[in-house]
Amino acid sequence: MITTALTNEELERYARHIVLPEIGGAGQQRLKRARVLVIGAGGLGAPVLEYLAAAGVGTLGIVDDDSVSLSNLQRQVIHGTDTVGMAKTDSAKAAIARINPNVAVELHNLRLKADNAPALVARYDIVVDGSDNFETRYAAADACAAEKRPLVHAAVGRFDGSVTVLKPFETGADGRPNPSYRDLFPEPPPPGLVPSCAVAGVLGVLTGVVGTLQAMEAIKLIAGIGEPLVGRLLLYDALTARFDTIRYKRN
Repeated sequence: MITTALTNEELERYARHIVLPEIGGAGQQRLKRARVLVIGAGGLGAPVLEYLAAAGVGTLGIVDDDSVSLSNLQRQVIHGTDTVGMAKTDSAKAAIARINPNVAVELHNLRLKADNAPALVARYDIVVDGSDNFETRYAAADACAAEKRPLVHAAVGRFDGSVTVLKPFETGADGRPNPSYRDLFPEPPPPGLVPSCAVAGVLGVLTGVVGTLQAMEAIKLIAGIGEPLVGRLLLYDALTARFDTIRYKRN
């Protein structure tokens, strides 16, 4: 069990957080108590895991059923040449231990689906979805809505990406229920309509930008600071270095 108190080593490690009035010692303790489930240890999951570990999130759960391949290394920076062939969960756990040995890591070597998602999601406080397929995205979103867990969702294309935060089990400032993933995307696209990264390609650093934004949103949720992207879809175009925000509501 992870205790709330910060050790002397942790006080030094997180000193730059603690001097921030918005975080402070209390916020760092909230980070230490937090349990975050990260779906996918790939392009998006890599920076999410690295930055949440560095930030001092106490427990990170990792869901992935794949192994590291050489073609992953152009963007999945938590892995290395020496871990090619290793399970991505094991490779990520080893990297997290190097970054911050204070973080507990729980491995789930499986593909998240509608039948196993609710029980898994219920074990964590927040879920960050870095998956690359619609089946997993809908399963994660539905489970988070049912189990009342905030979900930080993101997706990337060749040179663009998007991020949003889903809390459909709460109401907004206007008194209306917050929108769900299905309000944003009512149905998955037909099979084959959206090409995979393996087919269309993806700029490696793009996943770092978008995944880091996901990590930021997760930290805001845990620490209770700022304005999370609830009801807002943040769009990033890497080629023009442009950010746009689209607001969306409950249907």
